[in-house]
Amino acid sequence: MGSASFGYRACHCSPPATKTSRNMAAVSPHEPRMGRSGAPGTTAWRSRVPPATRVYAVGDIHGRADLLFDVVQRIDDDLRRRPVKYAIEIYLGDYIDRGSDSKTVIDILCRRLVYRNAVCLRGNHEALLEDFLHDPDVIYDWRRLGGLNTINSYGVALPAMAQLVPSELHRDFCSVLPRTHLLFLQCLQNIYWCGDYLFVHAGIRPGVPIEYQVENDLFWIRQEFLQSKADHGWTVVHGHTPVIHPYVSSNRINIDTGAVHTGKLTCLVLEAAAVSFL
Repeated sequence: MGSASFGYRACHCSPPATKTSRNMAAVSPHEPRMGRSGAPGTTAWRSRVPPATRVYAVGDIHGRADLLFDVVQRIDDDLRRRPVKYAIEIYLGDYIDRGSDSKTVIDILCRRLVYRNAVCLRGNHEALLEDFLHDPDVIYDWRRLGGLNTINSYGVALPAMAQLVPSELHRDFCSVLPRTHLLFLQCLQNIYWCGDYLFVHAGIRPGVPIEYQVENDLFWIRQEFLQSKADHGWTVVHGHTPVIHPYVSSNRINIDTGAVHTGKLTCLVLEAAAVSFL
C-alpha cells in the first residue's frame, strides 16, 4: 500500500514539515516530556496546542450512537460554559461495525462535520467499508470484524451465511447508502496535527518520517507502535487498541476505551498544556 495522504485544516494548525519547524512551546526538542499512565483529571503536560484553542478528541465508537450522542451533548455543554475562540473536534475513526447503530453514528458525524467543522479520521473499519464499495468480495474479511452489523443498520436484510452472495449484498447495500454518507467517507482524513499533537487512528511506525508513513500502519499498527518509547516528534493521540482507562505516556495517549463492550466512550480535552477528560 502506498504512502498516506495527509489532510489538515489550514486555520492555525499547520502541517509539520520537520520537527524543528513545529511550535515547540519554548521546550527544547531534546528535553523529555513528562508522562504518566492512567486517567488524569487535569494534568500539566509538555505538549501544547496553539493559543486560544481547545481540542476535543473522541475515541472508537463502533456503532454506539447512544454514547456518541451523549459525548457531543457534553462537548456542546462544555463550550457553552467555557467558550473558546477555536474549538476543534477530532474523531479518531472506527465509527462503524460491531455495535448495532452504525448508520445513526454516521448521521451524527455528518452533522458535526457541517455545523462544527469536525475532523473525522479514517479507521481500519472505514477502510474496509470503502474497499467493500469497490470490491464485493471484501465482505468475507469485513464480516469477521462486524461489517454485517453495519450493513444491517441500513435496513438491509442479511442472508444466512451459507447463502451469502457478495454481489447481491453489495447491490442491496449500495442502493440504500445515502449520498451524504458517501460524501462523509470522502471527507475522512488519515492523519491530523495541531500544535505538539498528532492524531491518527492506530498509530505510526516508529522511526519512519511522517511523509513516508503508509496507510496500513496508520489504520492497523499495534505492537511496534505501542511498545515504542521513542520520541515521535509529537505526542500521538490514537485509538484502535482498547484499554480499560485512557492511557497517557511520554509519547502517546490512547483513548479507545472499548465503547461497544464497556459502554465508555472517551473524550480527551487538550487546552494549552492541560490534558483532561470530559
